[in-house]
Amino acid sequence: MNKITTWHEFLIQKLTNPDEAMGYLQTALQEYLVDGDTQFFRKGLRNVVEAQGGITDVAKKAEIPPDILTKFLSDEEPLHLDTLISLIKAFGWQLSIESITEVQNKDMASQLTTSEESNINHPVESST
Repeated sequence: MNKITTWHEFLIQKLTNPDEAMGYLQTALQEYLVDGDTQFFRKGLRNVVEAQGGITDVAKKAEIPPDILTKFLSDEEPLHLDTLISLIKAFGWQLSIESITEVQNKDMASQLTTSEESNINHPVESST
């Protein structure tokens, strides 16, 4: 087993798991939607591409030329939706559109569940 020496190596190892990679990109996309930080989102895409086999392998799965993928992942090129969709499909995922209120309700429900679990695990002591 290889010893991990840097944060990047640790991250790439985690992102070899498709579920971890999907969650990571969902977070990167949510951050992009909040603050418009395209570079952060692209960095997330680059990390997932690296973890999932690299430019050549992922470009082949996405059925796009490696140079197009390289340009897409660079900070100089604008994001192209068709390339993003091909890339997402190569990972076995899809883009979807959700109501903002639906997403907010899911987030609130998740926070409530986490809060309730915390209370179950750490009951509040009464002063009686």
